[in-house]
Amino acid sequence: MNNKFFIQISKTLGLKSHNVENTIKLIEEDATVPFIARYRKDNTGGLDETQILNIKTLLHELKELEKRKEFIIKTISEQGKLSKELERKIIECSKLIELEDIYLPFKLKRKTKAAKAREQGLESLAKMLMAQNSNDVFSMASKFVNTEVSSEEQALQGARYIIAEWINERINARNKIRKLFQREAIIVSKITKKTKDLLKENKDQNKVKEINKYKDYFDFNESANRAKSHRILALFRAEKESFLKVKIEPLEEKAIDILKPIFIRDTNEASEQVILAIKESYKKLLKPSLETELRKQLKEKADKVAIDVFADNLRELLLASPVGAKKILAIDPGFRSGCKVVCLNEKGDFLKYETIFPHSPQLQKTQAEEIIKDLIKKYKIEVIAIGNGTAGRETEQLVKNLKIENVKIYLVNEDGASIYSASKVAREEFPKQDITVRGSISIGRRLMDPLAELVKIDAKSIGVGQYQYDVDQKALKNKLDFVVESCVNSVGININTASKYILTYVSGLGETLAQNIINFRKENKRINSRKELKKVARMGAKSYEQSIGFLRVKNKANPLDDSAVHPENYSLVKEIAKDLKCSLPELIGNKELIHKIDKSKYLQKVGSHTFNDIIAELTKPSRDPRSEAEVFEFDLNIKTINDIVTEMILPGIVTNVTNFGAFIDLGIKQNGLVHISNMSDTFISDPSEVLKVNQKIMVKVIEVDIQRARIGLSLIF
Repeated sequence: MNNKFFIQISKTLGLKSHNVENTIKLIEEDATVPFIARYRKDNTGGLDETQILNIKTLLHELKELEKRKEFIIKTISEQGKLSKELERKIIECSKLIELEDIYLPFKLKRKTKAAKAREQGLESLAKMLMAQNSNDVFSMASKFVNTEVSSEEQALQGARYIIAEWINERINARNKIRKLFQREAIIVSKITKKTKDLLKENKDQNKVKEINKYKDYFDFNESANRAKSHRILALFRAEKESFLKVKIEPLEEKAIDILKPIFIRDTNEASEQVILAIKESYKKLLKPSLETELRKQLKEKADKVAIDVFADNLRELLLASPVGAKKILAIDPGFRSGCKVVCLNEKGDFLKYETIFPHSPQLQKTQAEEIIKDLIKKYKIEVIAIGNGTAGRETEQLVKNLKIENVKIYLVNEDGASIYSASKVAREEFPKQDITVRGSISIGRRLMDPLAELVKIDAKSIGVGQYQYDVDQKALKNKLDFVVESCVNSVGININTASKYILTYVSGLGETLAQNIINFRKENKRINSRKELKKVARMGAKSYEQSIGFLRVKNKANPLDDSAVHPENYSLVKEIAKDLKCSLPELIGNKELIHKIDKSKYLQKVGSHTFNDIIAELTKPSRDPRSEAEVFEFDLNIKTINDIVTEMILPGIVTNVTNFGAFIDLGIKQNGLVHISNMSDTFISDPSEVLKVNQKIMVKVIEVDIQRARIGLSLIF
């Protein structure tokens, strides 16, 4: 391993170098992030998943930088231009931007005006002008007039092209202009002529509506280093759609004033030519290049913020409270097409399907009520799950009016249920059922275990993101996959009830092994111990080590199989039980016995981090980090936006947190918005400091715009 890597990473991330070195060794051995974070704390000094992921990401970036250095050294060497000093500069580079600046003069260029001028023999004239000791440039240029260069002015212009290229390639000049861009660049956006014409014609209402989303940016300017990520992404999207023209640059006069002292040494005709070349270089080379560079940086920064917000929201959604193994009646509500009703057993298996029409226009209310009551009785239903979409509140009220004892009723967020019902996953699970049945099943299973059901849906479709289709899709996928993997492994998976889709995210498994486990389970009816998983096809020692601690098996003979204690530490736990003169079942969950354990006696065998985790797990074995689901009720008097007036205090559920505010479900079609400025009496920089997705809150209505379907809310009252 390159010694520089862990030293540089430890400095960049502010971590101890030996912890980083040990973590990198584990990563290089193909250990997964969840496994390292949970079972190798003594190696890493207790680094968490985010810190380990940061190390892994930075390690990849540094390796890519090394590859780029090798390519550049090889390329320049092949040109015969690699000096020892230049090679040293390349090797010592720590940033890609610096590296590319060094490489710029040696890059193979397309046919430029400067290249053509060189072919015409004008480089000597360019050097004479740069010397700036002539007051008669036309006389100087006349010596270069020939069949290819028709005049002194053409000769001077060609020389200026060459000088402009030199200026562009001068590292200190680029760095000074780069700093000016980073410090003083202004984002300016203007409405395009095409957009003006579309608004004037007013023919395509959908297009006009789309354009008006960007009304605030029709004549907009803001310092680039202060622009919020959501504004950057909105501007770039509008530009991509040709609604706006966007420029990001500082004042040209300031840039020229910075460049002049670097290149101007005298006051004469030659220096005047160099000044013209400076202006040419800035306008045609430096400005476009550094604007592109700054755009890329702003986009990457905005992407990261948006992706992090999405990831945080997704984590809250995936770790939403489950009702657990209950017999469920699930309803996908609707008016004209009716309500689709399914019954599921405590394992989530599909039992029965009916369609009822309790609402207008059919209004078969009595018949619908009888069907629901019969299904509840026949399948011994414990919980009712109702989708929160169209007719959700009305269906909820219908079921509540039945006043069925000992049956809890939940409104379930159905975002993504329709995506799931039409997916390949749904077709594989329920090949004989149509889309409507699958959607109802998904609603019921989502209440039973949100995590197990939501992993089947593309995370971008779940409805908790902001600009998710505008950000870097690879970076988004990597981050969301990390979040799903983290959530799955933090909860722990019951091997005998888990679907293939959730097993795919278990540390060390993947799609092939997940399917092999399902096949093994079917062949053997059930899996009785963790040890049995070694018999699964292609379950090698590494995959077993990485995954087994996150898999749970109900095993009376060895209750540790239903815990987060890794099998590599079973012998230690058995030794502890033996020393306490008790059996494993007697030890697990017995706080009195656990309190008697002499920690110092066992620390020679495992580190303190691992030992503390084992004790915590023995105290509360197989604990689920998620809280139990609670019934929530919206205000019964609020049916539509027309029922809402300012000053009302209403219950709501946070459905999405962005970096400018949070959207709140009030139980009607339109979500309300709590802007960041209305979240606290004191300053907050991030709405996630105050609110999380799925949080139940009380809000005050401060604005209602029925025409634009907007509801402004506040937490301050």
